Amino acid sequence: MTAIFTLALKSLLNRRATAGLTVVSIALSVTLLLGVERIRTEAQDSFTSTISGTDLIIGARSSPVQLLLYSVFRIGSASNNISWESYQEIAAQPAIEWTIPISLGDSHKGYRVMGTTADYFTHFRYGRKQRLEFDRGLPFADLYDAVLGAEVATQLAYAVGDPLIIAHGAGEVSFVEHGDKPFVVAGVLKPTGTPVDRTIHVSLEGIEAIHIDWQSGMPAQGQTVSPEQTRTMDLSPRQITAFLVKLSSPMATFGVQRFVNEYRQEPLSAILPGVALQQLWEITGVAEKALLAVSSFVVVVGMLGMLTALLTSLNERRREMAILRSIGARPLHIFILIIGEAMAITLLGIGLGILLLYGLLMLAKPLVLSMFGFYLTIGPINAYEALLLGIIFLAGTTIGIVPGWRIYRYSLADGMTVRI
Repeated sequence: MTAIFTLALKSLLNRRATAGLTVVSIALSVTLLLGVERIRTEAQDSFTSTISGTDLIIGARSSPVQLLLYSVFRIGSASNNISWESYQEIAAQPAIEWTIPISLGDSHKGYRVMGTTADYFTHFRYGRKQRLEFDRGLPFADLYDAVLGAEVATQLAYAVGDPLIIAHGAGEVSFVEHGDKPFVVAGVLKPTGTPVDRTIHVSLEGIEAIHIDWQSGMPAQGQTVSPEQTRTMDLSPRQITAFLVKLSSPMATFGVQRFVNEYRQEPLSAILPGVALQQLWEITGVAEKALLAVSSFVVVVGMLGMLTALLTSLNERRREMAILRSIGARPLHIFILIIGEAMAITLLGIGLGILLLYGLLMLAKPLVLSMFGFYLTIGPINAYEALLLGIIFLAGTTIGIVPGWRIYRYSLADGMTVRI
């Protein structure tokens, strides 16, 4: 049996051009199929691990998915803000253990700036209830201190003590900056694999300070306030974008949610992060299934390409098979030889496809992180991916039966006959 498979490999080497193209087509289809599956699962894992230990997210009235995206993933913008008075009244409810207010709307070189309080570094959790840890420096203590996420510090080459200027607005390019009130890097967080890495954190008072002499999104003419003067002013927040809530008991979840949704002072929404994530997957599920279907069809096309190549070569190889028969090879041996070639092509295609997958993942990792804000983990093939590869191998082996059966039926006399 080993001799037959060795002969199959030598036969493929003799037809290396055709066999090589078939292997490449299968490899590309395997890479596409596994790549779509890997990105889908990594995106879900990354999104799911972004926030942990938070029972409710409260923001201005909007869809749960929109509120989740801008408050947690820094994607999009809020439809409205929450007044500070409303926040204080809700935060004072007996069932609420702690809150983390956040204020969004500014940026620095394409990275979002988030105003918050020191409670953020104490209570915020991600992954499996992991705490935020500092790589160097400390939380903000001064009015103009800033704490950088790991990616911000790495990509912009910032160190503790470096100055930075916040720009107005959340776009990639901003033409209006708060240049008169620069911030100083006070600390850098350790990598988390979440949008925290791509966020610049400052105090809520710092957000108020840089907007103290602004009106309607622009600097007020003739009302410039220096950084030193700002320190002496009342910098209590007037508005925030949203806030995270931890309840003292899970039993209070729906009661607090109903209280917020029926709040009369202003229209607000309270969402459960897990439920909103599920709604997000339902929205993206159609696209995921479509991509998986396209990838599966590409694999089918690759398999059909191998079948075509094997069938096309049969006429040219009838004399070869007849010679093998004449030196003692049985029809079953010939059948196994063709099956062995199909198995070898499929295995080579799967192996090359896996190598291409990991190469592309390494290239795509920084691009996906910068564009979509989630990490691609370059880990080993998991059980589901192994199942897909097993199905592909089984399909390739099964396809080899068709040309194997045809060559099995060729007789010795037919193979030795010369046709004119």
